[in-house]
Amino acid sequence: MSIEQTGRPGSALLGALVGLAFGVLSVAAWAAPTDREQLARLVKAAPAEQQAARDAGRKAAFFCANCHGEGGLSKYGEVPNLAGQNPVYVLNQMEAFLTGKRKDAFMQGLMKVLSAQEKANIALFYAAQPVPPAVPEAGPRAAEGREHFVHNCVRCHGAEARGGENFPRLAGQQAEYLRRNLTRYLKNAPERSYPPMTAAVTVLGEKNIEAVVDYLSSLK
Repeated sequence: MSIEQTGRPGSALLGALVGLAFGVLSVAAWAAPTDREQLARLVKAAPAEQQAARDAGRKAAFFCANCHGEGGLSKYGEVPNLAGQNPVYVLNQMEAFLTGKRKDAFMQGLMKVLSAQEKANIALFYAAQPVPPAVPEAGPRAAEGREHFVHNCVRCHGAEARGGENFPRLAGQQAEYLRRNLTRYLKNAPERSYPPMTAAVTVLGEKNIEAVVDYLSSLK
């Protein structure tokens, strides 16, 4: 008795799997760009497109303005200015809130509702905003604070305290915000736990925190 073979067993299944694989690759190829990819594209875009992105960022940041101010200049001393921050640094902080690396339930919830494009637009918007001094005139220990800053902080935050992709701009920052967070680093508080900063502020010493605050808050 013979059995006639009409096709190789499993050929239909194999074809389906191959088709599925191509489909997955196709979806991956057309996946939406990440916030970093969006920002990298915008940084190289034509001026008109950059301006459109900043305008969109201003609109997307409407809720942020309640605390950080419409132009990224905070309404409250304990809330940081975002104006003038490096856009990559801004995205890094958004990611830190989203993952829980930085602790703030409200900020974490807000990050979850923003799209990748909105995050990139917001970062570009804040980076372009001007930063005046946070205080009308430098505090009495500003000159002393500059010396401490040069010895302890320049390597990461830059000679003019304007930061970069991995470190925040401190120039023109809110005095109370600086004061609170330098103290938190010194005491290794949960809100601000970063060993290199704890080491730097320990060398600075608690008695010199106010001098550095006087200096940094007076910059622009």
